[in-house]
Amino acid sequence: MLRIVIIISSFLFFESFSFSKDEYFLTLRYNKVNLRQGPSREYPIKIFYKKKFLPVLIQDQSDNFRKIRDHENNSGWIHVSQLSKKKAAIVIEDKLIVFNNPTIYSKPKVILNKGRLCLITKCKTQWCKIKVDKYRGWVKKESLWGRL
Repeated sequence: MLRIVIIISSFLFFESFSFSKDEYFLTLRYNKVNLRQGPSREYPIKIFYKKKFLPVLIQDQSDNFRKIRDHENNSGWIHVSQLSKKKAAIVIEDKLIVFNNPTIYSKPKVILNKGRLCLITKCKTQWCKIKVDKYRGWVKKESLWGRL
């Protein structure tokens, strides 16, 4: 009986440290969004985001606020009205090549630096079609962080 209690309690203990299955990505709806220390407008502002479509990972919710984490591991609370379902991602690999087709043997179009924001047109199993400024092309999905 003691063995069963130990197994169940250890399972519950380690389960609480795993990543939530309810985490998902959204993007910022506006060019100016406030990240707050808590889930209400009474909490002080930690960061002013100034980039529309910046992807954020939703980790928790409280009423109309969502707890988020960004690509630099900043976390805090954002009102749900400031979030969008538009697909966008951040380049997490330095000198990422954008190809004309979803294969490394196609013509390269442009090279993107780490941290560049891309709008996602569509994704396949290993590749995503992106739009950056006047360029459109394909990149490896593993090189992106965000709402794919």
